[in-house]
Amino acid sequence: MHTTVFPRMASRDFDWRMFSIRAKFSEKPNNGQSKGQAVRVLGIDPGLRNLGWGVIDVDGARLTHVANGICHSQDGDLAQRLLSLHTQLTEVLRAFAPDAAAVEHTFVNKDAVATLKLGQARGIALLVPAQAGLTVGEYAPNAVKKTVVGVGHAAKVQVDHMVRIHLPGVQISGPDAADALAVAICHAHHLQSAGRFEAALKRAVG
Repeated sequence: MHTTVFPRMASRDFDWRMFSIRAKFSEKPNNGQSKGQAVRVLGIDPGLRNLGWGVIDVDGARLTHVANGICHSQDGDLAQRLLSLHTQLTEVLRAFAPDAAAVEHTFVNKDAVATLKLGQARGIALLVPAQAGLTVGEYAPNAVKKTVVGVGHAAKVQVDHMVRIHLPGVQISGPDAADALAVAICHAHHLQSAGRFEAALKRAVG
């Protein structure tokens, strides 16, 4: 399995009050085979106030929930908020050591300032897994919905429902985490359909 090494971070530098997580701590699926036959995928739904993330294990057609949560940044200086997201997301990668990552595209709305800030948060979402040596996939929201729900303009409640079907028994931290899990599921599907699953698996079992 791909192992990521990060610089040590003092506990006082990380504020767990800003960090919500639901996790199922388990070994990768064995199924009579050696451990590590699954590829671990991290999906990220960018946001400045709430950045959702979800981790799944992919073993052939089988998807297993590992963890999901939301990185929060409070009001205040933009630079410090971005730093907070970077720190929290780095901790996610350190805790779950994914083999592949994917980030949802942001969309442009009428509020140019809000769009710019969202783009900066998305930059953090792309940077952190890239720093860990991962190749990062990018998907438009409609592509994610089409893959997970079957409809490109599905509502959030439909996405949440289908994520729960794909990942039975999952407890989801909130809509942002549900979207992130959907991104992870979408990336898993495209890894397989594009024939890149074998390469990701080779890195995972290394």
